[in-house]
Amino acid sequence: MFDQQARLERVLARHPDARVVEALPGRPALVRRDEILVAGQDAGAAEDLVRRWHDSRQDEHGVTRLRLRAPAKVDVCELSALLTKGGRLSVAPNHLVLGQPMWWSGPADLPRPAAPLPAPAQAVPPRRDVTVAILDTGLSPHPWYAEADWYREQRDEVAEVLDADLDFALDAQAGHGTFIGGVVLAQAPAARLRARRVIGGDGVGDELDVIRALRWLAAWGRADVVNISLGCHTYDDRPSPVLAQAVAALGRATVVVACAGNAATDRPFWPAAMKPVVAVGALDGDDRAWFSNHGWWVDACAQGVDVASTFVSFDGKRGPVQGIDPDLFQGYATWSGTSFAAPVVAGRIAGRAAADGVDAVTAADRVLDPGSHPALADLGVVVDSRKGTDCQRSMA
Repeated sequence: MFDQQARLERVLARHPDARVVEALPGRPALVRRDEILVAGQDAGAAEDLVRRWHDSRQDEHGVTRLRLRAPAKVDVCELSALLTKGGRLSVAPNHLVLGQPMWWSGPADLPRPAAPLPAPAQAVPPRRDVTVAILDTGLSPHPWYAEADWYREQRDEVAEVLDADLDFALDAQAGHGTFIGGVVLAQAPAARLRARRVIGGDGVGDELDVIRALRWLAAWGRADVVNISLGCHTYDDRPSPVLAQAVAALGRATVVVACAGNAATDRPFWPAAMKPVVAVGALDGDDRAWFSNHGWWVDACAQGVDVASTFVSFDGKRGPVQGIDPDLFQGYATWSGTSFAAPVVAGRIAGRAAADGVDAVTAADRVLDPGSHPALADLGVVVDSRKGTDCQRSMA
């Protein structure tokens, strides 16, 4: 409990505009103070209704952020519930989202340096191009893909920030996006990755940036699969209607995969628990990883313990211990969390689409067919990362 509280205090110290809310006893959530999000078409009506507390308005990518005057001390959860009552408006607090594993009520697993891994190889030519979007901390250069045209097109805009607080230590979740990119490529070597940075190296972001990224992807229109290895619990345990609209805007041709979360609970974790999203839990061998969320809303599971993948290069301030430097990373690491089970599934879907020459939705149906694959109660269909499709690689 002390460790959990300490992690929460670090989050709140680094994000002073955040607060813990507990509209339902024993089911806390994190929100930005004095902010509500409104779907674009409802912005004018919502602004009129909150005018007495209104401070400013920001519109971007089909979502509006309304800031409220701090002295008014408005309960943004109560206000959102009032404005959405009866389905009148699409309004939600601006929930904080957190990358998994460093989630304040879950385990605090850290990456560990690992030996180099062979780059994934395409066994047969893909029958179609497939793009996987990764909403995360960004993407650092790596030998696996540094010279790929898709990476050169976005390199500067998606670069990971490794030490934002300048303490000469790798931020808690720096490298998270780069790690996930490697997991995807291990399953789909021919995939083109498109990164969008929505959380910082501390693993913390907010719903607004996720919505903006989803709306941008919808306008871009070229993502076959979207991997979201982050999320949140909401104040009312219901999906944010504003986020739900952003997911829907991607259209039926795009498959969204999200991690189920690391709080070892059956409490819905969003956006994974949304019906259009493939929610992925973590396995430890043949069993559920102790930290993995689970429940009726989880669709699939994959290995999430001691996963090996690509990582950033960084030498921290700690010295070697018995000849081993615990914070010297040279491009590879092992890590645990549902964050790293989700891209196994996303990558497998992308790999199947490329190999079979089918759209992502058809590929997802094949990968997640319960009639052809084993399934576990409250964890869904088992996706075995060791069992390749026609385009699979060999990877330790």
